[in-house]
Amino acid sequence: MKISIGNDHAGPDYKKAIVEKLKALGHEVTNYGTDSTDSVDYPDFGHPVAQDVSEGKADFGIVICGTGNGIAMSANQHKNVRAAVCWTKEIADLCRRHNDANILSVPARYTSVPQAVEMVEHFIATDFEGGRHANRVNKIACV
Repeated sequence: MKISIGNDHAGPDYKKAIVEKLKALGHEVTNYGTDSTDSVDYPDFGHPVAQDVSEGKADFGIVICGTGNGIAMSANQHKNVRAAVCWTKEIADLCRRHNDANILSVPARYTSVPQAVEMVEHFIATDFEGGRHANRVNKIACV
């Protein structure tokens, strides 16, 4: 599986642990994130991830910022992207099963690194249920 990842200054440690786990599982990872804790702008790292997902260059994306919200808002500006902010593995499961989310947004200031890795594992292993949820997902895009 191909997975793109991006993070701002709140997430270098999260990204490192997630990338290590993904590679250990045999996935190909494209890294757009910073390795520094110096302040940067999250859209600069969220947009390339979302573009990869939108264009089919990546199966999934993972984005990380302090709350997970700003970088998810940036990612969600791209066609066919559904970035979901998650803070538990159960939410990560549901956003895949019910919302067909294709980008996981991690709130680094509100989760631990082990929680984030666990969410990623659940996110990429969970399939979209379709059915009644497909009609709802099809109503998300405005353009």
